[in-house]
Amino acid sequence: MTIVISAFYKFEHLPDYQDLRRKLREYCEAAEIRGSILLAEEGINGTIAGSREGINKVIAYLRSDTRLSDLETKESFADYIPFKRMKVRLKKEIVTLKAPADPRAVVGTYVDPDEWNRLISDPEVLVIDTRNDYEYKMGTFKNAVNPHTESFGEFTEYVQDRLADHKDKKIAMFCTGGIRCEKATSYLKQQGFDEVYHLQGGILRYLAATPQDTSLWDGDCFVFDERIGVNHDLAPIEGYLCPQCQTFYHDQDVCLTCESEEITQSEA
Repeated sequence: MTIVISAFYKFEHLPDYQDLRRKLREYCEAAEIRGSILLAEEGINGTIAGSREGINKVIAYLRSDTRLSDLETKESFADYIPFKRMKVRLKKEIVTLKAPADPRAVVGTYVDPDEWNRLISDPEVLVIDTRNDYEYKMGTFKNAVNPHTESFGEFTEYVQDRLADHKDKKIAMFCTGGIRCEKATSYLKQQGFDEVYHLQGGILRYLAATPQDTSLWDGDCFVFDERIGVNHDLAPIEGYLCPQCQTFYHDQDVCLTCESEEITQSEA
């Protein structure tokens, strides 16, 4: 059976998010779905996996809430469920920036995948990967800047230290599914940056929509589940990940960075 992996998020005011947790978890378990969903007052963020029927049921259930009726999803496929269990967690933020940023109030300009190549090929545009250092090392867009962050919460320090004097420059940002760069563009706009753009749907949507012969993506895309990463076809990759420093290797079962012998093999 082909397993469907569905990633989604939406910034939406959910003052009752704590009350949503139990029913949502029960619904996912009844549909034999596994994965992780985060709920906060600012919205929902999740990646879930299971049968086609089960995924359809859960997405329909989420969209039955009028506040989530237009919830967008990004899908990929595997031969196995890349999660051990179903988790529904309550958080202060659905993606942790630790700074005032509200994409519902202000956000950068969305750029569709078919327009992204043209934008980032402009030499006047500063292209920034808003993901973490270990994600960048697995793959990124050509000429993208690595902020060298270990967590998204450090991104504001990068902005203050490296971008504060470039508020008049065109900036294009991207991340895995769109949620981090959406919040990052909101933060930059609130800090007075003029022209801020971000890849709508993130890397996952870009890879799904863009033929390899015209793609500007270089490498694989890190994902936060047992697949570890996906290739340009969104298929799981083969390799090993160090759980200590997050270094990825295609054919190395002992980490050369921190010498950990607890390196984890992907489920590809």
